[in-house]
Amino acid sequence: MRIPITRKDVTVMPDPKRVIARFFYNGDERAKEIIEHLDALDEKQIFEIITPILQEFSKRHRNITKILIKHADMLAVESPDLAQAVKETSNFKKLLIGAYFTHEYSIESAAFFNPSIVDDPDQSDLIEGERRLIISFRAVGEGHISSIVFRSAILKSNNDIEVMNAGRYVHEADIIKNNVYKKKYFLEKAEDAQISIKTLELAKEYLDEKFDYKKLRETIDRLVSDESIDKSETELNKLLWLADSYHEIIFSLDTDISDRIIYPITEYERKGIEDARFVKFFNEDGSSKFYATYTAYDGNTIMPKLLETSDFYNFKVRPVYGEGAKNKNLALFPRKINGKYVMMSRIDGWNNYIMYSDKINVWTNPIKLQSPKYPWEFVQIGNCGSPIETDKGWLMVTHGVGAMRRYCLGVSLLDLEDPSNEIGRLKEPLLIANKNEREGYVPNVVYSCGSIINNGELIIPYGLSDYSSSFMTVNLEMLLNKLINEH
Repeated sequence: MRIPITRKDVTVMPDPKRVIARFFYNGDERAKEIIEHLDALDEKQIFEIITPILQEFSKRHRNITKILIKHADMLAVESPDLAQAVKETSNFKKLLIGAYFTHEYSIESAAFFNPSIVDDPDQSDLIEGERRLIISFRAVGEGHISSIVFRSAILKSNNDIEVMNAGRYVHEADIIKNNVYKKKYFLEKAEDAQISIKTLELAKEYLDEKFDYKKLRETIDRLVSDESIDKSETELNKLLWLADSYHEIIFSLDTDISDRIIYPITEYERKGIEDARFVKFFNEDGSSKFYATYTAYDGNTIMPKLLETSDFYNFKVRPVYGEGAKNKNLALFPRKINGKYVMMSRIDGWNNYIMYSDKINVWTNPIKLQSPKYPWEFVQIGNCGSPIETDKGWLMVTHGVGAMRRYCLGVSLLDLEDPSNEIGRLKEPLLIANKNEREGYVPNVVYSCGSIINNGELIIPYGLSDYSSSFMTVNLEMLLNKLINEH
């Protein structure tokens, strides 16, 4: 007998009108031809072209003039031969240059799914019994490029959910690269990124044990210009791409949570950042912050990465290391256990593993925890976000893939003091896509990246066939009893 669940009548859909203005560059020669065309225009013609553009697109972007100036300056960096032409020109012409190297990108045009859910740091001005939530989603646009986006929601005392309307604008963060890298870990990640052996040998020889981004760029420039060094079969620029994977993201304080988008920034995530699993992590002194694991993808290589924030305005981004930091499905436990950080993973693609570490970004010695056991998960099993602490054990929502690539949600229970010990597991799936949920971007899929407990119920946000998202609830006591009795 399956446990009764309640599907909430709340569906969050993709919104193709939410667009960002991206820098568009198609090579030096084409850029020079465009600048030559603009040089042939007088100031009156330039004014007559740029004015209606500003009027039209100011309704679609916050501070469109700032964006166009930024993109003109980016052109000067990408094409140094044009730097003088960009910098030594009138303000209106610079705006027009920026406009010719800008295009709109709809971040949610294709899909909006795989949600995770955590408490908002701001719990002010609520009615008793309410909680303010932040829900992250995987948004997919043109070219199947994924971003991380957010919505705010109010959880009522009866566990009804009200998702707030998204803002009109989308805001890209400022990116800061000010990290200090340790050569040992940096080269380990470079090997994972399949950078050539010859490149790794040069990096090992010429990089200091610790270095910053500026020092790395100087070293690479020196190696490139040194004719005495054999640079055949080297990929030195890929070291810079890897260094770009360490950065900070800073959003303006006047943005709504729905305005903030974490868009692929580095070469190693240019094909998308997928399935962020957010968790509120409690330190041993009682303080807390938020972490999220996500998957960066460049079209060939998967790179697991870690986000850290305390306020959802400022994010620190870094890769994770070790033989346990492979593939997808990394999910961090919400506190240390016996003095160790604990992480779920799926390093081989179809089994669940558990890992312990003294450092939150270094993961070794993965231990197999679960393998496919029941027909609905024979293809693979994985986690659906961070385990949740209960008085009976760690409650872990899982996903299983069965025949016809049908995804289902299941639940397992792990020992509180030794989570490598599974003490309960549902024999039947908790959730299967029904007839109203099975059609979409990828049919027959239900999937989640993080759940919460509130007022005696487990609340699971989940993606519907990789297109939109909804919510379900299940009685916690009934679920725990079922898990324990089936074990």
